Amino acid sequence: MQDVMRITPLGSGQEVGRSCHLIEFRGTSILLDCGIHPGYDGLNGLPFFDRLEPETIDVLLISHFHLDHVASLPYFTERTGFKGRIFMTHPTKAVTRLLLGDYLRLMASKKGLGPSSTHAEDGSLDNSKNDVLYTEAELQACIDKVELIDYHQTISLGQGLKFYALNAGHVLGAAMFFIEMGGRTILYTGDYSMEEDRHLMAAEVPHASPDVLIVESTYGVQVHASLAEREARFTGTVERVVTRGGRCLIPVFALGRAQELLLILDEYWQANPHLHHIPIWYASKMASRALRVYQTYANMMNARIRTQMDISNPFHFQHIQNLKSIDVNTFDDRGPSVVFASPGMLQSGVSRQLFDRWASDPKNGCLIAGYAVDNTLAKEIMLAPKEVVTLEGRRQPLNCLVDYVSFSAHVDFMQNRNFISRVDPKHIILVHGAKDEMGRLKSALMLQHKQLPENKRPTVTMPPNLQEVKLKFSRRRSAKVMGSLAKREREPHEGEEVGGILVTQNFNSKILSPKDLPTYTPLRLGSVVSKLHVPFAGHVSTLRLLLNEMFSTVEESNEFFHKSDATEMGDNTDNESQGELIVFSLHEKQVTITIGKTKGVASVEWFACPVGDIVADSVIALLMHAQSSVASIHLTSKPCVHRRSSSDADRSTSSKRPRIDSMLRLFHDTLLHQFEQSSIEASYEARKATFEIKTDASLDNAALLESDQLQCRVDVHFEDGDDFNAKIVVECSDSKFARNIQQCLRGVAEAAGPVRL
Repeated sequence: MQDVMRITPLGSGQEVGRSCHLIEFRGTSILLDCGIHPGYDGLNGLPFFDRLEPETIDVLLISHFHLDHVASLPYFTERTGFKGRIFMTHPTKAVTRLLLGDYLRLMASKKGLGPSSTHAEDGSLDNSKNDVLYTEAELQACIDKVELIDYHQTISLGQGLKFYALNAGHVLGAAMFFIEMGGRTILYTGDYSMEEDRHLMAAEVPHASPDVLIVESTYGVQVHASLAEREARFTGTVERVVTRGGRCLIPVFALGRAQELLLILDEYWQANPHLHHIPIWYASKMASRALRVYQTYANMMNARIRTQMDISNPFHFQHIQNLKSIDVNTFDDRGPSVVFASPGMLQSGVSRQLFDRWASDPKNGCLIAGYAVDNTLAKEIMLAPKEVVTLEGRRQPLNCLVDYVSFSAHVDFMQNRNFISRVDPKHIILVHGAKDEMGRLKSALMLQHKQLPENKRPTVTMPPNLQEVKLKFSRRRSAKVMGSLAKREREPHEGEEVGGILVTQNFNSKILSPKDLPTYTPLRLGSVVSKLHVPFAGHVSTLRLLLNEMFSTVEESNEFFHKSDATEMGDNTDNESQGELIVFSLHEKQVTITIGKTKGVASVEWFACPVGDIVADSVIALLMHAQSSVASIHLTSKPCVHRRSSSDADRSTSSKRPRIDSMLRLFHDTLLHQFEQSSIEASYEARKATFEIKTDASLDNAALLESDQLQCRVDVHFEDGDDFNAKIVVECSDSKFARNIQQCLRGVAEAAGPVRL
């Protein structure tokens, strides 16, 4: 039987922006990331949410705080029917609240509206006036629903779904998610970096190989220059612009790579005194709050930052000043300066306003330090056009220097290829990359894996948005032997049975010894003991006979008890005396019959299980039969003896025992009830009787032929002068049959009087 996993990109399929991926498998649905596309406004920038039913999503995982991975989250949680759970790391939640609040104000100001102007007078959404995706109240309601996860913390949600986060190295708090879903595993990298920089560690590599790897392909087959070369080029370009009297604009997102660039430039300024007179501005309304977040979570950064924090705060810059607010029209930019301004794609905000003001001056420069998404001004000016269009819609020449140095903290081809090889997945799905770059990466990966045997090559797909990837998985029919069962001196050989309890949990099976259940599962081993009191007025010898005929192994034991223990059951005998119990045990002592503790009652006790229940039912039926059959009545009844008037000695003798002939007749009647009358011949002599029995029933293992009959001779003889001792001799070819007849007649004698056999 096969199960189908469906993976659908709702965004960032053959594009960069609005990352959002739907995974459906075995009745569970997960959404990975929930971003917007920086190149589009309003609803046009959202992922394709109309492809899914929000009510069916169980979990939403956010990899990091960049807008293209998180900015549509409030829209999805507050304006759709989504009722699932949301998880992200601690720094991601803290920075997301800052960034989305700033993004909301930026979008509202771009529309010429305040953040609270998104409702009509009747309280309904006024989509005719604006295209703002959510309000401040909706943003806060969304943030309140977020649950936190630490690196390496495993979250189990039932139905075979659990996941844990790994450090992705991209920005502070960025996480990969290793997901176990329906017995299969998925690794979602989000954006990740395998290169340690001035404040962040490199991404971790999971120890387990996933079935499916969803990996970014931002840079395709491009290979980055070394970090030292990029830093030298970055600082050299900035110095070249400002030393010729120009102003250098560095568009960045307020949080993320901006902190890395600030550390680099502050260190460079400190090492070059001739630059100290040139100001560096960090133009962001949330600059101080952003740096407080970084100081709070310094323990999640690399060893270099943690060591510096013990001495001084590395984010208290000596040569960089914060601008909480900036009016571009009144900003004094007559001398050389460096300005970090958001947003990083130059689509609006302070960075766009400064670019429009400085672009026509050849002394100035614009340094793009991160990845530029298609359909943004940052991407457009990297192609060196002669003219650009300002926010007001007028054309102006592009005379300033435009340079690009990648500090985007995405893996290049070599890093991505090595990571994929180490992870060793069965299926690779490429996302978050331009179509051409993604196609070149796919070809390179397929060429690399071509040398492997065909059955070991991973599949590589690069689905566009809304194209569903179907992966078929066979249901695993294996179980792990764990605990004491696995601690053997030797491996079991083929065909050898390994006994234990099969436990299936979250689509994984294991075989355990019962004593190991509390260690490896939330289960505990228990047993149910059933007990039934059955009225019993029969004779023990009858029950013994019936039990031995029905079951092959019957154990009998005698136990003693104080009769005071039986008073609660209605026995008011002398409390100081002792009584004797007869206990029959069956089925390896799983079923016991106790007789003698309470007069007229037999107790049946057994461990509740299918076999035990069947054996107990059979025992109860035998108890009823042992006191209701004709033979049982003979065994337990006392013959009626009429006394004659005689001497006291004769009267005393008559009261002690029945007459010899009466006993012989009683034996005959007992046999007549057990066998047909025509099959028994009897002959009597004074103190002796002989019974010849012919029957076609045999208790021996060898079956009789239809024409054969079993013959049995029974001699009962009372010695002269001894009316109490009877000698019974049974001659028969079937020894078991003979023994049963002898026990039957013995029981008759015991019930009838003090005749010892």
